[in-house]
Amino acid sequence: MRWRKQMPDKLLAAVLGRLAIALKAGIDLRRAWASETSRVSRAWRPAMETVLRSLSQGNQLALAMKQAGQTFPPLVLAMVAVGDRTGHEAQTLEELSQVLERSVRNTRAFISSLVWPMFQLIVAIGVVGAMILLSGFVRDLNNKPVDVLGIGLSGVSGLVTYLILLLGCLVVGVLSFQYALASWRGHGGVRLLVDRIPVIGPASRAFEAAVWCRAASLASGAGLDAGQLISLASAAAPGLWLDADRVEERLREGATLEESLQSSRRFPRRVLEVVNVGEMTGNTSEVLDRLAGQLDEEARLSFEAAARGAGFLVWTVVACFIVVIIFRIFLFYVGMIQDATSGT
Repeated sequence: MRWRKQMPDKLLAAVLGRLAIALKAGIDLRRAWASETSRVSRAWRPAMETVLRSLSQGNQLALAMKQAGQTFPPLVLAMVAVGDRTGHEAQTLEELSQVLERSVRNTRAFISSLVWPMFQLIVAIGVVGAMILLSGFVRDLNNKPVDVLGIGLSGVSGLVTYLILLLGCLVVGVLSFQYALASWRGHGGVRLLVDRIPVIGPASRAFEAAVWCRAASLASGAGLDAGQLISLASAAAPGLWLDADRVEERLREGATLEESLQSSRRFPRRVLEVVNVGEMTGNTSEVLDRLAGQLDEEARLSFEAAARGAGFLVWTVVACFIVVIIFRIFLFYVGMIQDATSGT
């Protein structure tokens, strides 16, 4: 059986963290994994048991986890493979756990920043629905319902139509999100469009650069060569993918790693400068990890700023909409008074 659902980062971070502690204490990997299998919920137990069976057959952890389908993300699989090859399983699992925990914190902060804009959007949708319903009780001189909003909807029937339209928009939105996500992962037009959006574009680039730097830092710290480092980092950050064979060829020709990255024209100047410093000082892992933390923080702040901007925009639209409604109602009653006056 191939599992398509990916294990949540929070749960995976906890599992990997405890595995690292167990391995450092000298506990056998199969025994430690069996203990984790009994800890997880039933939803994830079949995938964990698949890994356990593969470990019992003598396979390494990376291969065993790969046999669980998409349960474990590419970065985790790639870094676990690094630990298998270098013999630093416990250290690699510990670092992966910390990376995932940082990702969870950043995601939680971003979602928290979206709570207020989402509340505003719900209020806006509710206001429109309430006005449609109430407009069915507003009558003109001929005792006919008045379309207060000017959108052809009023009363209960208008509210039902409005709700059906909302449901259709929701379905379209879900399908569009799935398409956008696939286009993003496939480096299609959505990625190019997002990169050009103020605040969001720089934030997404900073986040991807942070992922690349962290993966490259882990690979460098594990003692991998440049080709393996590039392969691992490219797997973690597909938007910054490079041909590892081509990079190694350029290095054999005498180029530095910085020059090889620069030729792709995909990397921010800061990343290139840090790679250069790391090559000169021999501290590539340390400086890349430090830069990854800085880029993570920049991306988080930018996403939060974008969320606040979206909230302000939504609230402005709602306020303008309410003002328009008030004027329409005012003009409607003024018209009724004028019609009544002229009729007398």
